Amino acid sequence: MTYVLLLFGLLLIGVPIAVGLIIVGLAYVIFGIGMDPLIAAQRVANGIDNFPLLAIPFFMLAAELMNAAGITDRIFRLAKAMVGAIPGGLAHVNVLASMLFAGMSGSAVADAAGLGRIEIKAMRDDGYDREFAAAVTAASSTIGPIIPPSISAVIYGLTAGVSIGGLFAAGFVPGVMMGAAMMVLIAIYASRRNYGRGQPFRWRELGIAFLHSLLAIMTPVIIVGGILGGIFTPTEAGAFAVLYAFLLGKFVYGTIAWGDIPDLIFETALSAGNILFIIAATALIGWILTAEQVPQHMAVWVVEWSPSPWVFLLLLNGLLLVLGCFMAAHPVIIMLTPILVPVAGAMGIDPIHLGVIMILNLMIGLITPPVGLCLYVVAEIVDLPVLRVVRALVPFLLPLVAVLLLITLWADLVMWLPRMFGFA
Repeated sequence: MTYVLLLFGLLLIGVPIAVGLIIVGLAYVIFGIGMDPLIAAQRVANGIDNFPLLAIPFFMLAAELMNAAGITDRIFRLAKAMVGAIPGGLAHVNVLASMLFAGMSGSAVADAAGLGRIEIKAMRDDGYDREFAAAVTAASSTIGPIIPPSISAVIYGLTAGVSIGGLFAAGFVPGVMMGAAMMVLIAIYASRRNYGRGQPFRWRELGIAFLHSLLAIMTPVIIVGGILGGIFTPTEAGAFAVLYAFLLGKFVYGTIAWGDIPDLIFETALSAGNILFIIAATALIGWILTAEQVPQHMAVWVVEWSPSPWVFLLLLNGLLLVLGCFMAAHPVIIMLTPILVPVAGAMGIDPIHLGVIMILNLMIGLITPPVGLCLYVVAEIVDLPVLRVVRALVPFLLPLVAVLLLITLWADLVMWLPRMFGFA
């Protein structure tokens, strides 16, 4: 308990989470069990000595390249041609574009920062108020890590020892459900606020937009299809996504210059470095928890006190929704997964099902204060105080939580595709 309080104390005074984890782990190794501190260094190093971890910087760099290549503009134009003619059209376009881009970037923040600027400008030009445009953009960005590929799924899969391909397959249905649920809410808003239609639907415009974006929308088909078909691993898929996005931006669209590459790599290195540092630090804590048999003790306690798996999952949802308000998603996944997977296994819950539930919970955290990254990205784009964006976002939490409850209580919504492809 002393070391838990030490960790919370360090976080409260602003110590980065990775540094705090290493300090606590080192303190335990030296003062708790009296071992050589080099043991801690070895565990930290071993934490990132894992080839599949390369998928994380690869997918991050692919997202940076896609934004630089102008793929976001083409995706937006295609979505506009498909659903822009219905009432509240550009808000529906916003959601559909996020669903399409989700199949390429795997990152909610990349969606909010890249597509967000295009979507919000188009909605503002068409008469939508800033708060509503910001709320739709922030809420739809949460679909990014659910529909594959997904950086969060890669991290969970590696931490839990679960098939990443299975997690990718499991994200399809929940991601589509999230988009559909938000579109229902948007339709209600459109009727009440009399949000107009966009341009009339034209098959010719749809055809042109489809042709212009064809190579871009082939990205998720190739990546996810290759993984599910066993053609390449998630790490190889990430490397291919980088190559494909670069070739499109440089030689097909001509929107990436050689001088842009160092900046894109630098930004990716910063983001990936933060995540990998946390993974390395958490490996030390994971080793300590395993040595002390914490997961096993928790599994026994939960099985004894939870009357059913549903109660456990509902309580877990509450815990994760609260944690998502105060912590970034990836550290929570890395820290809690080694504890939760054995507990869930003892209750008969599939680790793939558990992973999708965890990721969706923590994506909701990206749009809730005080730490919601997507919330702050969108607030900066629309130049509004964060609290005004939060007020506009509250109704959009309802469809997201509804989908979360559905996939929590009805596991087949998550598991039927992994079973179909032989991952479960």
